[in-house]
Amino acid sequence: MRLTDCHNFHDFRRLARRRLPGPIFNYIDGAADDEVTLRRNTAAFETVDLVPNVLRGVSEVDLSVTVMGQKLALPVYLSPTALQRLFHHQGERATAAAAEAYGTMFGCSSLGTVSMAELARKHATPQVYQFYFHKDRGLNRAMMETAREAGIKVMMLTVDSITGGNRERDLRTGFSIPFRLTPGGIAQFAMKPMWGINYVTHEKFSLPQLDAHIDMKGDSLTIGRYFTEMLDPSMNWDDVARMAQDWGGEFCLKGVMSTEDARRAAEIGCSGIVLSNHGGRQLDGSRTGFDQLDEVVQAVGDRLDVLMDGGVQRGTHVLKALSLGAKAVGLGRFYLFALAAAGQAGIERALGQLKAEIIRDMRLMGATSVADLNRNNLRFR
Repeated sequence: MRLTDCHNFHDFRRLARRRLPGPIFNYIDGAADDEVTLRRNTAAFETVDLVPNVLRGVSEVDLSVTVMGQKLALPVYLSPTALQRLFHHQGERATAAAAEAYGTMFGCSSLGTVSMAELARKHATPQVYQFYFHKDRGLNRAMMETAREAGIKVMMLTVDSITGGNRERDLRTGFSIPFRLTPGGIAQFAMKPMWGINYVTHEKFSLPQLDAHIDMKGDSLTIGRYFTEMLDPSMNWDDVARMAQDWGGEFCLKGVMSTEDARRAAEIGCSGIVLSNHGGRQLDGSRTGFDQLDEVVQAVGDRLDVLMDGGVQRGTHVLKALSLGAKAVGLGRFYLFALAAAGQAGIERALGQLKAEIIRDMRLMGATSVADLNRNNLRFR
C-alpha cells in the first residue's frame, strides 16, 4: 500500500497502521474507557441529512472564512495535537507546512515536539498555541510569555483535561514518554524497523514547550500522569478570566460543551470556543461537538466564534457543521494518520482531497460560499 492508494480517511488510517509500531498507532487511534464517544463522534453526522438546492449557478466556490480574526482559505484547520514527531520524523514541521500550503490555521501543543517559535518563524499561516493549565502558576506565566514572544496570535486553553482520561490501550502497551514498554509493546516496535531507523537517525525527541521549564530526566512520563500530576484540577472561571486578561488577544477555550459554559466564556471576553470532547479521549459517554453545535450557536453565536471538532472524516461532515453555524471545523486524527502515512506529503494529499470534496459538495448543495450554508440545508432524523 502506497500514498497514491489513499483516497479517504480510512485509507490513510490503514497505511498509518502499516507504518507505525502498535503502541504508537493505538495512542493515536484509541480513546477512553469503552471508546463509545470516539465512535459516536463520527456517527453523529449520520443523524442529519443535507437538503440541496439546484440551479444556483455555482461555477465559482469561495471556501474562505475568518476565525478569531484569522483569515483562512479553508473552513477547516489542523487542531493542535501532541507528540507529532513520534508519528513521523517531520512532526509539526510537516503539519505547519501543509497548513500553509492550503492557507489554513494549525495548532501547536504544549506537548508539541517542535518549538512554536521555530514554526512561527518559518510559516506565515496563523498558528494557535494550545495551552494546558499547570499547577505551577509561574510555569503558566512563563509559557504564555514564550508564546507572546514567538508571535502567536491565538491562545487556545484546553479545559476538558484537568485529569487524564482512562486510555486503556496505552495501559496495555505501556506507552509512555520516554518509552517504557511492555514486552508485547517492544515486539511491536521490532516489527516496524523503518520507524525505528527514522527515530534514531533524526534529531533527539524532545518537548520544547516544556523542556525549558520541567526536568523529566530519568523519569517515564505517561500522558495520563502528565494530566493527573502536573495539571491543575482546581482551575476555575476566575483563573481563566485572569489568563484571558493577561493574554490580551484572541483567546479561545477548547473543550466547552454546555450552553452555560459557552455563555460564561463570552462573559469573560473569550473570542472563541471549540465544542470538543478531546476526540473521545477524556470522558467516555460525553456529548459530541456536532450534537451540541446547534444549541450553543443559538445561545452565543452572535458573541463569539463557535468552532467544533471530533469525528470529521468527510467534506459532507464539514458542510453539516458549517450549516449549523460553526465558523470552522477542527481536524485531528484526520491529518495525524496522513502524517504517519507519509509526512508532509500525506497531510497535503489528505487536505487536497478534503478541499475537493468540500468544493464538489458545495456545488451539489447550490452554495457558492460558506455564508450560503445555514440550518435550512439540514433535516434531523
